[in-house]
Amino acid sequence: MIPDFVRASIVALGLTTGAGLAEEPFIVVQSTTSTQNSGLLDYILPGFEAETGIDVRVVAVGTGQAIRNAINGDGDVLLVHSKPAEEQFVADGWGVERFDVMYNDFVLVGPKSDPAGIAGGNDITTALTAVAETKVPFASRGDDSGTHKAEMRNWEATGVDPTAASGTWYRETGSGMGATLNVASGMDAYALTDRATWLSFRNRGNLEVLVEGDPRLFNQYGVILVNPEKHTGVRAAAGQRFIDWLTGPDGQAAIASYTLDGEQLFFPNAQ
Repeated sequence: MIPDFVRASIVALGLTTGAGLAEEPFIVVQSTTSTQNSGLLDYILPGFEAETGIDVRVVAVGTGQAIRNAINGDGDVLLVHSKPAEEQFVADGWGVERFDVMYNDFVLVGPKSDPAGIAGGNDITTALTAVAETKVPFASRGDDSGTHKAEMRNWEATGVDPTAASGTWYRETGSGMGATLNVASGMDAYALTDRATWLSFRNRGNLEVLVEGDPRLFNQYGVILVNPEKHTGVRAAAGQRFIDWLTGPDGQAAIASYTLDGEQLFFPNAQ
């Protein structure tokens, strides 16, 4: 259902739900590279578009950039994966309400030779500490994405500032997850990646998953309607309809049914 706050904004703009949808044949979703590169959005969006007639145009960037784009009014819906930043986005008035959508996890990948000696571990802090102590190559997105934010939270827990070693053993690509994994593969470097992108990544070279299963690697995704009171061009009715679908039975079932080589990439958990 459309929240009363959003409904009032729509009416104030002269957009009833029915008329608004007639005038709004598309929405812009600011999302992350992981939802796009994993193939998830290509898989689930046709179902929503066929049901509603609303075209979904995705801008796939890092979470930090997606949030900045939404603050600038360059989107109707935000679908990203850094809960603290998402909650701040809403608290600052840029978003209406945040909803959980789905989750998976992050994994630490690295060369099979494993010079840091971390293979088989399930403690990300211990693993990163070993990487820093041995000064073996580590490829970071360095782009303020959800994955980069998660990486930096875990580095902070080690007490190590890897950016002090930028350009030596710590390499910041400033790129998306796929491009960063390509760099890691070419350098036999360690890297933190979301599992969905890893499963869909084909240029693995000598890389394999070395550390997984730490609760600190939990990766939650959320969806938020951009506040139409901040940006009058927001397609609020159509955007809310997408959120209702994504967090409802049809959208959640579509997310759960997306697999790659028989492995589920995302796990729906909307309330």
